[in-house]
Amino acid sequence: MASRYPFQIAVLLSFTTSLALGNNLLQPQRQQHSSSLACLELLKQLKGKPENCLQDRINFKFPEEIKQPQQFQKEKAALVIQEMLQNILGIFRKNISTTMWNETIVENLLDELHQQMDHLKSTILQERLEDKNMTMRDTTTTLRLKSYYWRISRYLSAKENSICAWTVVQAELIRNFSIINRLTDYFQH
Repeated sequence: MASRYPFQIAVLLSFTTSLALGNNLLQPQRQQHSSSLACLELLKQLKGKPENCLQDRINFKFPEEIKQPQQFQKEKAALVIQEMLQNILGIFRKNISTTMWNETIVENLLDELHQQMDHLKSTILQERLEDKNMTMRDTTTTLRLKSYYWRISRYLSAKENSICAWTVVQAELIRNFSIINRLTDYFQH
């Protein structure tokens, strides 16, 4: 029977193999998106008192070009995400001990950030940048991102890591993860 339908069998095997490969390529990207959503949910669980902190709000001046990811290459979107995650992690590492937040939630958030960065480095960036010699070290976008996160750290220091300052930063980082999700969606396609 197999000799009667060699073309159909070959097409079926080809389709099955392509489907399996497609799912394997999408899996790391789905995991990235899922991890980002987990970070976002953990950030939302940290309780601040936003109504009492309106006078502490500030515009940290997030780089506009990152809000419009279609303006740069998809590979650069992955690098931007990596840079954002590193800086968010840095903010928490330097300042978190002074907050009154639930330590378990904070630890889970830090673990999720680490996992997301490791996953991004080991799979997605590896796949996307194998053939290209791209880095974010000296680009204008990187410098703007570093400056943005420096302003957040400086703000926390100036406000002596008050709960209101952390509430403002929490809201800012929630917006960051919305942007990270948008960037993830962009470089997946």
